[in-house]
Amino acid sequence: MDTTAAQDISIVSGPPLDSEPGLGALTLPGFLREVTELYGDREAVAGHTGEGVVRWSYTELWERAMAVARALRACGIGRDGRVGVLMTNRPEWLAAVFGASLAGGVAVPLSTFSTATELDQLLQLSEVSVLLFERRVLNKDFAQILAELEPALGEAGLGPLRSARYPFLRRLAMLGPALPTAAIDTWDTFLARGRTEPRELVEATAASTRPSDTGVLFFSSGSTSAPKGVLSAHRGVTIQMWRFRRLFGFGPEDDVRAWVANGFFWSGNFAQALGSTLAAGGSLVLQQIFDAPEALELMQAERVNFPGAWPHQWAQLEAAPNWDTVDLSAMRFVDYNTPIAHHPSVSTVWYEPGHAYGNTETFTITTCFPSDTPEDVHAGSSGVALPGVTVKIVDPITGTVTALGESGEICVKGPTLMLGYLGTPLSETLDPDGYFHTGDGGHLDATGRLFWEGRLTDIIKTGGANVSPLEVDEALIGYPGVKVARTVGVPHETLGEVVVACVVPHDGATPDAAAIRSHLRERLASYKVPRHVLFFDESDIALTGSAKIKSSDLRALAERRLADDPNPTAGQ
Repeated sequence: MDTTAAQDISIVSGPPLDSEPGLGALTLPGFLREVTELYGDREAVAGHTGEGVVRWSYTELWERAMAVARALRACGIGRDGRVGVLMTNRPEWLAAVFGASLAGGVAVPLSTFSTATELDQLLQLSEVSVLLFERRVLNKDFAQILAELEPALGEAGLGPLRSARYPFLRRLAMLGPALPTAAIDTWDTFLARGRTEPRELVEATAASTRPSDTGVLFFSSGSTSAPKGVLSAHRGVTIQMWRFRRLFGFGPEDDVRAWVANGFFWSGNFAQALGSTLAAGGSLVLQQIFDAPEALELMQAERVNFPGAWPHQWAQLEAAPNWDTVDLSAMRFVDYNTPIAHHPSVSTVWYEPGHAYGNTETFTITTCFPSDTPEDVHAGSSGVALPGVTVKIVDPITGTVTALGESGEICVKGPTLMLGYLGTPLSETLDPDGYFHTGDGGHLDATGRLFWEGRLTDIIKTGGANVSPLEVDEALIGYPGVKVARTVGVPHETLGEVVVACVVPHDGATPDAAAIRSHLRERLASYKVPRHVLFFDESDIALTGSAKIKSSDLRALAERRLADDPNPTAGQ
């Protein structure tokens, strides 16, 4: 590792990128082609859907992605055309995302947690030309939601969509029961559109894709209520996919069988679970919706050896009624800190490369230690700078680099840094030296290890997802009887933080917490809905300042209230 010559300021660089072992093709089409050529008939996907179990080899995954790419070409997708993918973890999600890249387009994974309001916003911001979606996810019918947002979708006999609300959106295709309208294709109808598209044109398009081209558009919550669209180059995405294989220490001889509890529409799961597994010739065992007892049965039946979940999901697995009886003896890559490592049938423990730091803006990690790093090496840190990465710590007010060991704002740059936010020039996002200021606090030690100390911003991280307090506040402030609304994150043992709404009612008003939470469930994804709604007098809130409430003080106030009564009636 290289550090600054003076060794007295907080700047550290990893080794050169060209020295990193294990990197392959640096485009998504190139990645898929390379793993297909390497692993061919090996199983790539075992998808458990409502229609049964779908198993694809690497060759079949390539062919399914090729079929999607040909259909997208027939729908007019070419270089940089945006393709929305609104699906749970199922084989077609992989075919859709890789298919978009084979066609020269930009894959735009969208969260299936989205409410109608959120989906409307995402479609307008992303400007997708084609939307590929799963019709029914739990109690949501996305076809119905879309038809309510754009009535033209409910009219029969239409060709390409012409919508003033979504002026770029021309075609939609869905998995699930057909609708009596030509405005939304069934999956079979969509694929049939591509059968006359020459395969060699798709092959040529895929081969012409450059590592610097835009590969994906992911959405991440930011410091404002509006979601931020993060554009990433093929190079940034694929470096991380190959890199995770190296950091986990996986190879084809390990026969990795990976299960994850969360959607691939979050960049961490895409790079870490999907990337490392496919790069190593493993198989992705897909569960559409997380259900703890079902997940345990799935792990047993599929002989899963590499499970991935957030702390609150591990707690649900451990509390499942079949926890004590399920056979998990196939497990090999199980971090010693997870409950599953102590299951009576599990005999192998492992130290996951969990000492890491990253952001959606860098398509996940910028610092990390590999798996099985000894404790005296990582020392509880968030790792060291990865190849090509430079980290600096600055005073968040003045922007000056701090002395080594002093805390400040973490700033990063490197080969996986985003191309930019949607609608914002990159020059307005980076500092003059090309660093991205993360809004997180931390410090570097003399050996170059990064120690993350918490967020300087007010973003709430609950169960691995980011929640913007301003977004919750805006949904709250319109509720009858609410005078002041401020949302904070309160520490939680398994979720990391829980969302807590602090409300000052209008004089004489008595809003009901349960009704407020029901109101918010109609407007926000489930993980954004406050776990507790706490009511305060204006004099209580004034303790933190009147016009501008300091989040840290309000958070402490909420913590004290919950400590006095961990299950307030108001929050149920």
